[in-house]
Order: sequence, then C-alpha cells, then structure tokens
Amino acid sequence: MVQYKECMPDRVHKRQAETPKKSKICQSCGRTFEWRKKWERDWDVIKYCSDGCRGHTPGASDAALEASILRLLAERGRDKTICPSEAAKAVGGKEERRDWEGLMEPARAAARRLVAAGRIVITQGGRVVDPSTAKGAIRLKLR
Repeated sequence: MVQYKECMPDRVHKRQAETPKKSKICQSCGRTFEWRKKWERDWDVIKYCSDGCRGHTPGASDAALEASILRLLAERGRDKTICPSEAAKAVGGKEERRDWEGLMEPARAAARRLVAAGRIVITQGGRVVDPSTAKGAIRLKLR
C-alpha cells in the first residue's frame, strides 16, 4: 500500500504594501519631519512631529496670527515683505509692555503653516528658503 502525502502549497505570507517613507508636514507647527523606524506601523496616521506638537492644536491666537500676517502682507503689497514680529506685535498688544515676545515662535509656526498652504513664502537674504530649516531672521512675502 502506497501512502500519499498531502500536497499543500507552502504557506507564504503576503508581503504587506510598504508605505512610502516620504516626509510629512506637522499640522501644528508646520515643520517638515521625516519617517522614523519607531513610526513604521503607524506612519499613515502620524500627523505631528513631536509630543509637544501633538499636545498643542492651533487655536484662536494662531488663527489671529495667520490672519495678521496675511493682512499686513496685503497692506504692504505683493513685492514687499514683513517680519514675523510685526504680526506678533499686532496680535500681542502694546509694544512697550513687550507682550508680543511670547508670540514670536507661534508667529513663525503660523508662517510655516501658511507656506504649507501655499499662501506665502519665507525668505532670507532675498532668497526663498525651506521653512523647516530656516534659522535666524526671516521675512515673509506673498506668493
């Protein structure tokens, strides 16, 4: 008597489709952030670059800063630029009390969000720069 071995195909697991490892823009601060190994399983749902950004969602003051930037740029004209501090001063109140200094980083974040939306560009020395890597004094200009 001949025994037949059941012929079943080898079980080979299907390889899951790989998510492209392209950079994303943080929804809170507007900076570009790269793929990380620890985010491998969740890369499709990651929206923020850090825990700090995840804890801070843009609110009323952030919307006021964005509106102030766009208003100041519209008043100046298409070829002129502004500094983010001008928008911070417009939203923060009196200049002599220096309430606006705490709004400088939120003003820069608002500018990065406007760049991501395609409304403005950030320049340094008259040249357009990447908003995620720009360090030092920057100027904002209508697109």
